[in-house]
Amino acid sequence: MTTSSYLWWQTGVIYQVYPRSFKDTTGSGVGDLWGVVEELDYLDQTLPVDAIWLSPFYPSPMADFGYDVADYTDVDPLFGDLEVFDELVERAHQRSIGVIVDLVPNHTSDRHPWFIESRSSRESLKRDWYIWAEPQLDGSPPNNWISVFGGSAWEWDEFTEQYYLHSFLKEQPDLNWRNPEVKKAMFDVVRFWLERGVDGFRVDVAHYIMKDPHFRDNPVDPERGRSIHRPMGDYDSQFHIHDSGHSDVHDIYREFRQVLDSYSDERPRVSIGEVHIFDWEEWVRYYGENLDELHMPFNFTLLNVPWDARAVRDAVDSLEAALPDGAWPNYVLGNHDESRLATRYGREAARVAAMLLLTLRGTPTLYYGDELGMTDVDIPADRQQDPWILDTAKMGRDPCRTPMQWSPKPNAGFAPPHVDQLWLPLAEDYETVNVQVQLKNPTSLLQLYRRLLTYRRRKPVLQRGAYRALDGVPPACFVYVRTDVGPSSDGWERLLVALNFSSQAQRICVDSWGAGSLSLSTHLDRQGPVDLGDLTLRPHEGIIVEVSDR
Repeated sequence: MTTSSYLWWQTGVIYQVYPRSFKDTTGSGVGDLWGVVEELDYLDQTLPVDAIWLSPFYPSPMADFGYDVADYTDVDPLFGDLEVFDELVERAHQRSIGVIVDLVPNHTSDRHPWFIESRSSRESLKRDWYIWAEPQLDGSPPNNWISVFGGSAWEWDEFTEQYYLHSFLKEQPDLNWRNPEVKKAMFDVVRFWLERGVDGFRVDVAHYIMKDPHFRDNPVDPERGRSIHRPMGDYDSQFHIHDSGHSDVHDIYREFRQVLDSYSDERPRVSIGEVHIFDWEEWVRYYGENLDELHMPFNFTLLNVPWDARAVRDAVDSLEAALPDGAWPNYVLGNHDESRLATRYGREAARVAAMLLLTLRGTPTLYYGDELGMTDVDIPADRQQDPWILDTAKMGRDPCRTPMQWSPKPNAGFAPPHVDQLWLPLAEDYETVNVQVQLKNPTSLLQLYRRLLTYRRRKPVLQRGAYRALDGVPPACFVYVRTDVGPSSDGWERLLVALNFSSQAQRICVDSWGAGSLSLSTHLDRQGPVDLGDLTLRPHEGIIVEVSDR
């Protein structure tokens, strides 16, 4: 791959904005799109990032906070309107920030006009737009499929006396992508947003849209999901081989890619798929045999491995080994469905995690607030919003979705001071853990992210260089080298990244790499020449060393 062939989504950094929690400009206690507009300077100049991914802002009853879509081609009044959205896209593009929107193709809201018509009669012209099935002889659901949210994935409709499929909430009926009219309608939705200038789509539960057409039972999992994902209650009792990921899904994404490519002459559009598959052979299929499906299926492995140098290295090395030629890697350490980064690892380790994420080969995605070290918030029972309260964990996703902490002012600068109650409560430490305070502290976590993002932007080797892990280092350390794909006028550019995952100091000897100059420490307190034959990392420290050309 030549230097000129790298695209903006390969060399850039994506930042996930959860609109409900980013900035409230209306006094509703809920964030809105104009709040994103107001903070574009933060995204562009303070951080900076190259693209934002907006979680759903479509009209919705909010049974699952926007992932139950009632209208794919509008904005919920809670967040603004299409005019505000267009203004957001225009102003983001003026700053060279891409805008990626969430596409929710697997299901709609049960209040979407399509489903209202579909369930009105078995003879409805849209009956086959959703997945309906007859009960078994005893009246039970058509098969044993389980909803991600627990219980049967089938809901009985008294009026038409059939079951409809909902892979998630019963308020989220699954679309029937085997119906050509559904595919056409959804591709028209894609074109609608492309016409408005969006730069791509994050495709929600991308692997779910095609199921076994024969509705065969899923086999039982005797280990109850003892894999690398978080516990998911009843859902873990099965191997989910028939209710998602049918091989026909790849035909859909090849066509989807053709739609995106038809709009990519001026600026390449990107597709990123939420694919919770942890078998590399199956996962890489979503790139397409000819790299003609999703540009990047999301790689969630680092969310699910222990915070251990060997485990993290193994996850990175296995991804690198699994990627087809020309496929582009990506990494995430947080999102709206997972416990906060600083909660999982602690704030000291979160600094090392930041360096890891922003120096590996591939496209990183940041989750709003992780750059501050925001942590999960204990949500009182009477304030919980998330419908997904797991049977086992008794905890939904609200703790990682709390409002962005902008300042020590009332409501953390997220909402006007007079607002009595935000949609979710703030963290107790918001007066010290916020943008305004951390910008005044030269060694804060936010300052580390700023330094890393700026450094990454001016170092092509971090954007496109090769990756190689180094052996012969302490078990608590992960050390790797990034080498540019071609020499510059000053020779080959090489960076060594050394990360200490432990609470004890570690000594590293990599003298075969010659001399080096330390450019950045996660502690933000040292620079200058270092001896690669006797390199000491302090507890929870990561460093970037520029290695001299030999």
